[in-house]
Amino acid sequence: MEGINRVMLLGNLGADPELRTVGGGHRVLKLSLATTVSFFDKNKQQRQERTEWHTVKVWGKRGEALSPILNKGARVLILGRIESYNYETKDGQKRSATEIIAEDVWLAGSSRAPSPPSHAAANREQHAPVANGSALPKQPAFANVANELPF
Repeated sequence: MEGINRVMLLGNLGADPELRTVGGGHRVLKLSLATTVSFFDKNKQQRQERTEWHTVKVWGKRGEALSPILNKGARVLILGRIESYNYETKDGQKRSATEIIAEDVWLAGSSRAPSPPSHAAANREQHAPVANGSALPKQPAFANVANELPF
């Protein structure tokens, strides 16, 4: 039986995406994604936050399609898998890296709290394109998925 390598991340981009062409003409979009969890620190008697940074790669046409849409601060939901590898720097140091290879990317709205829609906004396009060619509501039901997860 095979194992499961599945990742779900909901967070904000910490920088504008970088679209690059690598060997063989393949295109890859590199995202820097921040996810933040909050918890109550009993020792300090106050709420604390911890932010984790993730390198996310989106390959091929999916990455090319997302490049002009995404920017720093965008809130995205990533579904993908974890890949780890070892490499050697130019000065001979051995390093390891862990990245998320995105299989699905959804725009999850603004990083700021949404304001009530105006009448004009209600008449505009109600769906944001995503990399797989489908469309999802700009304020999807899963925008608060972190509060609904059972763990």
